[in-house]
Amino acid sequence: MVREATANDLTPETGGRTARKRAAILDAAATIFLRSGYLGSSMDEIALLADVSKQTVYKQFTSKEALFIEIVSGLTHGAGDLVHGVLPEPAPGDDLGAWLEDYAYRQLSIVLTPRLMQLRRIVIGEANRFPELGKALYESGPARAMAAMAAAFRRLGDHGLLKIDDAATAASDFNWLVMGAPLNQAMLLGDTGIPDSAALRRHAANAARVFLAAYGKP
Repeated sequence: MVREATANDLTPETGGRTARKRAAILDAAATIFLRSGYLGSSMDEIALLADVSKQTVYKQFTSKEALFIEIVSGLTHGAGDLVHGVLPEPAPGDDLGAWLEDYAYRQLSIVLTPRLMQLRRIVIGEANRFPELGKALYESGPARAMAAMAAAFRRLGDHGLLKIDDAATAASDFNWLVMGAPLNQAMLLGDTGIPDSAALRRHAANAARVFLAAYGKP
């Protein structure tokens, strides 16, 4: 996974010199790709910023496409871990609507950032020529998020908190209720199109209410 932190976070036990160089390359590549786009970036530039040789870059990553796929997977995996790996699931008697709203708000506030929106725009721009980039973003982003949601909703259904016949469909419904409109707005209007915290909270509350109207227990 690509870390938001730097190579200095690697300890000798977990990495050593090679791992520190790899982390430096990933940090440099993320900066350059997000600044210059895929076509506007070069392995020479990445090597220079990472303070390694171009040969070292190619020892770690066989091509610019492979390096960018690693960036895409790492950044989206990191965001997904923050969304799905922290919030505890509700117990019987808890306010399920409040839990769903918090879940939705957490997803919105973590995903709708200038860094991730820029990454998504770059991938979409290259999707026809390099379909592996789009596949990497989809699998480590929306597909992974919906799989985590489906597992959570299945457990909530087993506990009698939701009416779930098809957990995957429920997860897709919830994901796009939450992400659809704000994501389109942010993608098409740029950083200024990212809604503020209050607007995201209102949208999350409405998404939770609509989802419960379809899947909530009476």
